[in-house]
Amino acid sequence: MTFSDSDMTDLVDLLKRTGEEEILPRFRAIEDSDIKQKESAWDVVTEADTAAEECLTAELSQRYPDAFIVGEEATAENPGLIDGLGEAEFAFVIDPVDGTYNFASGMPTFGTILAVIVNGECVAGIIHYPDGGESLVGAAGGGARLLGARGGERRLKVAEPTGLDQMVGTISWGFLKEPERSRIAGNLAGIGMPFAFRCSAWEYRLAAAGRAHFVSAHNLMPWDHLAGVLIHAEAGGYTACLDGSPYGPGVNSGGLITATDPESWSLIRREIFELS
Repeated sequence: MTFSDSDMTDLVDLLKRTGEEEILPRFRAIEDSDIKQKESAWDVVTEADTAAEECLTAELSQRYPDAFIVGEEATAENPGLIDGLGEAEFAFVIDPVDGTYNFASGMPTFGTILAVIVNGECVAGIIHYPDGGESLVGAAGGGARLLGARGGERRLKVAEPTGLDQMVGTISWGFLKEPERSRIAGNLAGIGMPFAFRCSAWEYRLAAAGRAHFVSAHNLMPWDHLAGVLIHAEAGGYTACLDGSPYGPGVNSGGLITATDPESWSLIRREIFELS
C-alpha cells in the first residue's frame, strides 16, 4: 500500500467534515450528564468522541476496505485492538477528540488526530483543529505544514536549541507514581516555562511550529503520539523513548521525549528525569 498526496488531501477533508458535522455542533452544548468518566476525573468521554470515531471508522472502512483501524474509543471496549499495530501492513489510528476534558469544559484546545501506518511504520499524520479550522499535516520525507482554515499553508520548523532555563515544554508527569512524580514535578522548576494543555494535538502543534522546545509523555497510547511525533520529525525535531530506543507503532509504554535535537533530548533526560 502506498500513501499519496491525494490520499492526504482526502483525509484532511474527511477530518474537516467530521469536525463540522459531529464535533462542533456538540461543543459547548454538552450536558454534565453526557460526560462519562473513564480512569480519572480528567479522563472523560462524550458523545462527540463516539460519534466522530464512528463516522471516521465508517468512512475509512469504505474507502480503504483492507485497512486495519484502531480508534481510541473502540480500544477502550477491546484493548487487544492495538496488539500487532507495529507489524500492520496498512492501518489508521484515530483519536476522535483529543483533549476531551478541554472540549467538555468549553475550552477550544482540542483536536482530531489521525495517523497512517504502512508496513509497521507511521508514514503520515494529520491533526485537525475543528474550532479554528486549521490542520497540521506531515508525511514521511515530505515535511510538515500548517494548513489554514481559508486556504494557504505554512511550512513548519522546530525551535532553535536553547538552555534549559529558556525552554518551553510539557511533561505529563501526572501519570507517574510516587516518588518519581514529585521528583520530576520539582525538577520542572528549572524549565523556563513548563505548561500542560492535556491535549497532545496542541502540544505537538506548538513544538512542531517552534513555539515549544519539548513534549514528554509516559502514557504512550498510539492515538496520542504517532501523528504528532511524525509531524514534529518532519519539522526537524527528534524523538526517542526514555531508554534511547526509537518510538513508533507498537511502543505503548516506557515514556518518550520529543525535543528540538538529540542534544536537547539528552539534556532534558539528564536534568529533568535524572537519567544518565
